Amino acid sequence: MGLQESTVAVIGLGSMGLGMARSLLRAGFAVRGFDVNATALRALTDAGGIACASPADAGVGANIAVIVVVNAAQTQTVLFEADNVVDSLAEGAVVISCATMSPEDARDFAARVGEKGALYLDGPISGGSVKAGDGELTFMASGSPEAFAAAQPALDAMAGTVYALGDEPGIGSSFKIVNQLLAGVHIAAACEAIAFAKSLDLDISRVFEVITRSAGNSWMFENRVPHILDGDYTPRSAVSIFTKDLGIVSDIGRKRKFPLPIGSSALQLFVMTEAAGMGRDDDSSVARLFAKITGLELPGAEEDA
Repeated sequence: MGLQESTVAVIGLGSMGLGMARSLLRAGFAVRGFDVNATALRALTDAGGIACASPADAGVGANIAVIVVVNAAQTQTVLFEADNVVDSLAEGAVVISCATMSPEDARDFAARVGEKGALYLDGPISGGSVKAGDGELTFMASGSPEAFAAAQPALDAMAGTVYALGDEPGIGSSFKIVNQLLAGVHIAAACEAIAFAKSLDLDISRVFEVITRSAGNSWMFENRVPHILDGDYTPRSAVSIFTKDLGIVSDIGRKRKFPLPIGSSALQLFVMTEAAGMGRDDDSSVARLFAKITGLELPGAEEDA
């Protein structure tokens, strides 16, 4: 690979983006990264990447840009506003957009990137920070065959599974929105269930053991309840992420006149948890909300106090 073919710009070095950058470095890419957080930039440098002063700086010499920011607004900033990454990329470069957003935003961004002479892959991700660091993410991707071909070397380094869902940007984002509806509902239900079990004076460690071997189990129950049992709310995925993502789900449902009563109830639980001051904590903190409302003591309650 030449310089352009072997250099990837990663914009957004949070728990997902930094893991993805490390996976790219292991695969032999040169990674130029940008984040507003200086600690994240140091972590990239420690891993062997190049810390850059702006998205534009990160794009120099790259023909693949991976955008791993929080939402559509941040994606728009790094793609189109001052010091944007697109204008500094190599000719024919591809942008892999990973943030959860509405299908309409994905289609709009794809058109505007195309006007600048670059390709766009609508590539939202799932799997969490551990899989990001292991190069085992799931990509729900859509875009032109040319965009897939240009992105493939980076996808090979970052993904365990790539679903090619269609030629039109927006399809991948639609799949991700369905995933986030289910994920948010399952987290909220798991937190409600384990708090309810505590209110019944059950040993919640034993409840976890039994439920994970029973029909009521879910991936989210199995993944999130251990955080509650440990009283460890270090954010692997923050409450605010689901306030945002279920908000997008709700907005889409309202525009399409499609009822989403279960998703809306889950959204309100995340909103209440964030309003209670836990927005930056792990999304399993919904269980702490139930504990605060009902006077229960979950593990780690002394630290909370």
